[in-house]
Amino acid sequence: MPKQLNLFYEQPSQRDRRFPFDRYVQKFKVFLRRGNSPWGQMRLFLNLCDGLKKLSVPYTVNNYKYIKRHQEEIACIVGKHTVLNKLNWKNPILYGPNVYDHPVDDPDLLQRLPIKQILVPSEWYRQMCEPAWGDLVTVWASGVDTDKWMPKPDAEKDIDFLIYNKVLWDYEQRELDLIQPIRAALTARGLKFAEIRYDYYREEHFHSLLKRSRAMIFLSAHESLGFARLQAHSCALPVLAWDPGGFWPDPDYYPHKVRFAPVTSVPYWDDRCGVRFQTIDEFSSKLTEFLEKLRSESFAPRDFVMEQFTLEKKAREYLDIVQNLELSLSYSQR
Repeated sequence: MPKQLNLFYEQPSQRDRRFPFDRYVQKFKVFLRRGNSPWGQMRLFLNLCDGLKKLSVPYTVNNYKYIKRHQEEIACIVGKHTVLNKLNWKNPILYGPNVYDHPVDDPDLLQRLPIKQILVPSEWYRQMCEPAWGDLVTVWASGVDTDKWMPKPDAEKDIDFLIYNKVLWDYEQRELDLIQPIRAALTARGLKFAEIRYDYYREEHFHSLLKRSRAMIFLSAHESLGFARLQAHSCALPVLAWDPGGFWPDPDYYPHKVRFAPVTSVPYWDDRCGVRFQTIDEFSSKLTEFLEKLRSESFAPRDFVMEQFTLEKKAREYLDIVQNLELSLSYSQR
């Protein structure tokens, strides 16, 4: 085992969009929406640190002075380009899973930096990155704090469905052809629902809504991991998930830069988690199927999370990756 892990993470820096110093206005607006709730990338990093603590694995965070003096040690860069461009790195680098959105963003990455392994959070993401990064790409996903995100059986369940709205693109159209029909279908069946929108809530509010809910409807065109859904599963909520598939739809890339398919909104999933629907035309029948299975207690979403996504399990996997990389580097230097 390494004497310590050298972890590096910083929040991606914001850029001015409309006028000089606009980034500070953006930052303030984000604070008004989210408070100090961590972003998904930060939550991943914090959960890794918490898992390492549970395993009593020593680590440092952003100790740039140390790493410059010990260039033989692995730099575990969990952050994005903000950290990659911080130093003239000489250390072997374990990069990810907060990587570039796509390798096309930095085509000279592997020539420019001594990257020895790249972590990405799911298999479809690995397949998308493999043509550029080859065998360096490995799947690793962060864990969930199952002690914090746990069921509250004595809580009043006054919400049948919590709608988690992570529609990012073509929002006005999706409001008309996806979100409103779902609301109407739930109302027609006398089901009570609440809604929460990605990037417009504080983590504690989401947590309190999960305690009051029996199930969740998850609306996202694709996910590399899907922390919010796994947090809901950890709280024993099964999910009715929109999983349209198809091409990676990010308009910054598709179709002019990248055409990759298929993607999924539920990269980690089995029948214990819930039911999926691909189009709004399927929603009514899939809702019926979901409600029948919910009544018969056919779901076991927390079991799914406890088997695969505890902080300890995922931190141990990360540690194994570092140790195996150390052995590989040691062998190659003989």
